[in-house]
Amino acid sequence: MRSPSLLLGSLLVGFFLLLALASFLYPVDPNAPDFLRRLAPPSPEHPLGTDHLGRDLLARVLHGAKNALWVGGVAVALGFGLGVALGLLAGYLGRGWDGVLSLLMEALYALPGLLLALLLAALLGPGGLSSTLAIGVSMVPAFFRVARAGALGLKGAPFVEAALALGAGPGRILLRHLLPNLLGPLLVQASLAFAAALLAEAALSYLGLGVQPPAPSLGRMLREAQGFLPLSPYPALVPGLALSLAVLGFNLLGDGLRDRLDPRRN
Repeated sequence: MRSPSLLLGSLLVGFFLLLALASFLYPVDPNAPDFLRRLAPPSPEHPLGTDHLGRDLLARVLHGAKNALWVGGVAVALGFGLGVALGLLAGYLGRGWDGVLSLLMEALYALPGLLLALLLAALLGPGGLSSTLAIGVSMVPAFFRVARAGALGLKGAPFVEAALALGAGPGRILLRHLLPNLLGPLLVQASLAFAAALLAEAALSYLGLGVQPPAPSLGRMLREAQGFLPLSPYPALVPGLALSLAVLGFNLLGDGLRDRLDPRRN
């Protein structure tokens, strides 16, 4: 309650998670067209209206949120795992490892994340799996930097020297001593990366490189709706609002976690 950002971010993220879970409970098929009710406004039959093919917007947003969370979650997990592992190795081992890995990550970091994701998705071909891999790889440098900086700052700490004196090997020091002390900043980075992953997934789907039809995607829904804005704003407003609230929620959650986990601010 002392952190408005953390509270509001948690509520928005929780709401988006509920949308994804509701996709398993809402009985309407998100891909079933109803050509007699195309671009219909909200009604008891269709609570959020229909799109240009008469498909229920609520069902499509629920399933689009589920697909976005799946792609974003796997991508962040991939970026987290690779980036943290390589960052800890580079920061703790130093010397040649640090030079080679840092050079590789700087080369990846020089490319904007979305541009790198677009390049990889184009090379791998369109689809949910390729977009997930592309987004995950584009997030590795950010996690690498956080883990490397933390390992460089902690490898000379007294508790690490004590572990070395007791005979602990590099693996035990990395997993039992360095990683737990870096979870705070890494969780903050993960929350911010999730917001970026949702935007990247929507952008790739908007361009036709992400989740492929007929599977619903918030980005593809925005693309399909842009030609019908003069006729009905709901097909663009509903997925756009859902995506905006989700990104805002994860960003606020990251800001709140950063304030809450920083010992200098408590």
